[in-house]
Amino acid sequence: MNYRVIFNTIGKVAIVLAILLAVPTVVAASLAESAWWAILTTAGISLVIGLTLTFAVRPRSKAIFSKEGLVIVALSWIYVSAIGALPFVISGMIPNYIDAFFETCSGFSTTGATILSGARIDELYATDKGLLFWRSFTHWIGGMGVIVFLMAFEGGSSNRGMHILRAEMPGPTVDKIVPRARSTAQILYLLYIGFTVAQIVALIIAGMPVFDSFVISFGTAGTGGFGVRGDSIASYGAACQWIIAVFMILFGINFNLYYLWILRKFKQAFKSQELWMFLGIIIVASTAVSIDLALSSLSFHDSAHDVVRHAVFQVASFISTTGYSSIPSNMDINAFPLLSKGLLFLLMFIGGCAGSTGGGLKVSRVAILCLAVRKELRRVLHPRNANAVKFEGKTLSDETLNGVARYFGLYMLILAATFVVLCFDSGEGLTVESNITAAVSCVNNIGPAYGVAASGYYMYHWFSKLILSFAMLIGRLEIYPILLTLSPSTWIRR
Repeated sequence: MNYRVIFNTIGKVAIVLAILLAVPTVVAASLAESAWWAILTTAGISLVIGLTLTFAVRPRSKAIFSKEGLVIVALSWIYVSAIGALPFVISGMIPNYIDAFFETCSGFSTTGATILSGARIDELYATDKGLLFWRSFTHWIGGMGVIVFLMAFEGGSSNRGMHILRAEMPGPTVDKIVPRARSTAQILYLLYIGFTVAQIVALIIAGMPVFDSFVISFGTAGTGGFGVRGDSIASYGAACQWIIAVFMILFGINFNLYYLWILRKFKQAFKSQELWMFLGIIIVASTAVSIDLALSSLSFHDSAHDVVRHAVFQVASFISTTGYSSIPSNMDINAFPLLSKGLLFLLMFIGGCAGSTGGGLKVSRVAILCLAVRKELRRVLHPRNANAVKFEGKTLSDETLNGVARYFGLYMLILAATFVVLCFDSGEGLTVESNITAAVSCVNNIGPAYGVAASGYYMYHWFSKLILSFAMLIGRLEIYPILLTLSPSTWIRR
């Protein structure tokens, strides 16, 4: 284990975090809000830590192998979440550190689960926009990845940076868009910035206030879901909701395909099975939810257009794992018909495409699991047949199939363990429904839950919030980096 390169890289991450904190500092200062000093103080702390680690721990070798890559990513995300929580605590916005840590983990992991009530968010919108900006900005940073940002803009990146890129980018595999990992990171971030700017402009044209357009776009880009109004997206007009729904879907698609479209390799891009499965699921689910809502007695849809808009919005929100809501403030997701709630719950597991900013299992991984099951059924019926499994035009090896199966088994164990821990919590109004959906929501980085948790996670006690915080990080980094880092055997010299 190359300890020096690990802590040296974390030092660079700390410096990057300090630089990024300058953005909400300027926003708060320009709005004449007192919280600017809390954000600036945090930036100073991170800068001191970063400079100390960068210059005091110089690596003898810059080689980064798979184990180092996983540990660097995990420790970096724990660091940014731990330090990124300080502005909330220092300013008094969230005085309890564990609550602030939960909120920041939720931000960087692009989950969008919050301990703030709708009324409290409305209060902060009037008094602390700078802190709300930082809260949503964590979504934008976490969406593409903290280390990917460092790789994209730091000179002289290690030529083994692909180990880091694969550890941080969600999905079964991460392929190089171009030969160099640093160039791949730059292309990804340029696409990410371009889509974010496009959404900001579209929302401003549609009539959304400029500040809201920025923070809502940050949440959409990272598929996070922190809103700056108590009713999430419900109080904005239909045009804004359609724009957000479209961009939630766009950010749930593999970014490699956008690069292929830029290169005009349309045929290659449109051959993606995962893309068509993702869009197909959205169409089928939106149709089913639309019909279910039309047959219900809910009061917030007066026309067929309203029904379709709310159905498409909620489906896009859940499958992209963004978590925004178009449901009016006088009700929540609990008001939806049972079939709609069930379908949306299933979408929590599926998530977006590999190589997108979405969470969940990923469409490709679900597809491979289904293909593996079909292979086993065929093997039972026809033992002598080869029954090769193909996906995206490639024959999948047994190693790949077994890897996906192992990941799914570990994923279910973590989900079950999180659920059991939550069932020990005696918070007011908590039920099996609220606990299982909260566990699924946090592990899959979605945010919304059913039952009392639909209005926020503030009823959970500190230990449950801590468990859910790490569940969000485990889900965002897809299990292995966090588990490997917490394993004592990782740190034993051999």
